[in-house]
Amino acid sequence: MDRSMRRWLRLMRVGEILGCHQMPERSFFYKGFQFPVCARCTGVLLGFAAAAPLFFFCKLDIRIALLLSFVMFLDWLLQFLKIRPSTNLRRLLTGMIGGFGWTYIHLYFYRFVWRLLWQLWTA
Repeated sequence: MDRSMRRWLRLMRVGEILGCHQMPERSFFYKGFQFPVCARCTGVLLGFAAAAPLFFFCKLDIRIALLLSFVMFLDWLLQFLKIRPSTNLRRLLTGMIGGFGWTYIHLYFYRFVWRLLWQLWTA
């Protein structure tokens, strides 16, 4: 087995550990290799990568973050109920939007817990 195949198998294992279904028809391919995560998970990871550093510099209302997360859920729901089929591009875009909002929600929660623990520690 060549090196690129071993690297791809390791990355696929990481995608599996992250919880992605890794369905080939819902994934992107590069040079014949399937991405280790599906199109939606790729978008979520890109949304996280954008939101995590911005969180410390730009405020985003929690209601907006919830709305952004709902966009991804709505795309999934429409696809699940067979109302409108989704495409990999739409999965990627709604994943980015949802991942951005979901990251802000998580970071707000972690900040709340940190402040609460800090108050208990310094009280």
